[in-house]
Amino acid sequence: MDGTSVHKTANSSLPYLKTNHPVLNGAFPVALGDLIGNIQPFQDGLLDEPQRCILAGLEYDTPWTRDAAINVWNGAGLIFPEAARSTLLAVLEKRDGRLFIGGQYWDAIIWTTGAWAYYLYTGDREMLALAMEASIHSLAYFEETEFNPETGLFRGPACYGDGVAAYPDRYAQTNESSSILDWPRYNPELTAPVGYGIPMQALSTNCLYYNAYRLLGEMAAELGQPADPAWAEKAAVLKSAIHQHFWNEQKSMYRYLVDLWGGCDHQEGLGNCFALLFGLASPEQAQKIIQNQHITPAGIPCVWPTYERYRRTPDSFGRHSGTVWPHIQGFWAEAAVRHGAVEKFRSELFNLAAFAVRDGMFAEIYHPQTGEIYGGLQEGTPDWQWHSCRRQTWSATGFLRMILMGIAGMDFSPEGITFRPTMPEEVDRLEIGDLPYRGQMLHLKITGQGTQIRSFTINGQHSEKAFLPAGEKGRQQVEIQMALR
Repeated sequence: MDGTSVHKTANSSLPYLKTNHPVLNGAFPVALGDLIGNIQPFQDGLLDEPQRCILAGLEYDTPWTRDAAINVWNGAGLIFPEAARSTLLAVLEKRDGRLFIGGQYWDAIIWTTGAWAYYLYTGDREMLALAMEASIHSLAYFEETEFNPETGLFRGPACYGDGVAAYPDRYAQTNESSSILDWPRYNPELTAPVGYGIPMQALSTNCLYYNAYRLLGEMAAELGQPADPAWAEKAAVLKSAIHQHFWNEQKSMYRYLVDLWGGCDHQEGLGNCFALLFGLASPEQAQKIIQNQHITPAGIPCVWPTYERYRRTPDSFGRHSGTVWPHIQGFWAEAAVRHGAVEKFRSELFNLAAFAVRDGMFAEIYHPQTGEIYGGLQEGTPDWQWHSCRRQTWSATGFLRMILMGIAGMDFSPEGITFRPTMPEEVDRLEIGDLPYRGQMLHLKITGQGTQIRSFTINGQHSEKAFLPAGEKGRQQVEIQMALR
């Protein structure tokens, strides 16, 4: 099956959420509305004509590679697979007849993870073949240009951090520019000898390279192709380098940055999420990260602490350090439930839901102390004050991730969906309806509380495993009763 029939039928109805909690009920349609509103005609990359694509937000006119991958991965690829497919294609490019991932160079490899999630949601083998081709060529290119053989790590900024507010003072030496991409222009004598030149090596970015190598083997298996043994070897070597250079045993936490000047021991929220979700952290390390990750009153901060240059007042923070970005909240929420930290999941879930209901939208960034919409401080404007964009797509899909992968505990694999619900104490009834999945339409009902399943049925038939096979067709009524009532 090439997946074409699947994503052509995806938009015939919209999913809905019903729970006994009014804030969750109110936030879900807001998230869906923000997502739908940002699906607009767009043409670039491999698209020959404008197609419906998922743009980064109401105030952005392009998908952005990392936003595209994250939005698809967060569940947009499940709900709107046709738009997700077009979005992924729009950020690819051809060079000398070969396919590559486009966009900002350092985080482009996140596209591989987004494309794999799209395949798990749709079974689109044609797209999977393109994903494998683009990933192989892109990894080879980045091995030549950004791999540092001295550390065994890939150079480049943090996945989400295109602004200098994400980095220590040495990366923000001018008030003229907010973009980390301008650093080599102001520091030519300090640039790396090959590649773009930015010498830092970031936790989140290297986690994504590790996952890309790992996924190549799974892609090959799904396509019936032999796997190159070098992929698994490179994944193992990179995993070892990540542990060697980033793990700080004294602080029981991963470091944020490795560079020529001592790096940075700040906490990178997204990097820690990826280390947990990709299985890079051992079980012992995972528990330490869960325990030691700083959480602000509004949620997990993107980087903690903020840098002193942004502490102009007691309540000021950097745009990319100290502030709360909802897409990171979504990843942290899933990482928390996977490691049994229900209270940490619960905090992120209800914080973000409350913000959305209060504002009638999902904003790009929130203040860590007050939870108000807040753009933070960053160089590049006269007063350093920045704007938090409205109806940001990955903020909305971050909440969808909390529902689908968090409360419902949907874990997708090539074989199907495993359900591992986490029902917090405030929620004892949850229903998700009209959710497309490959050739199926899911209707999920969960009753009870906690994390232990008492019974699992599909279309009234009891199953010992909480698992829905990928090869089924038509309407699937999944009902789960949790052990706690």
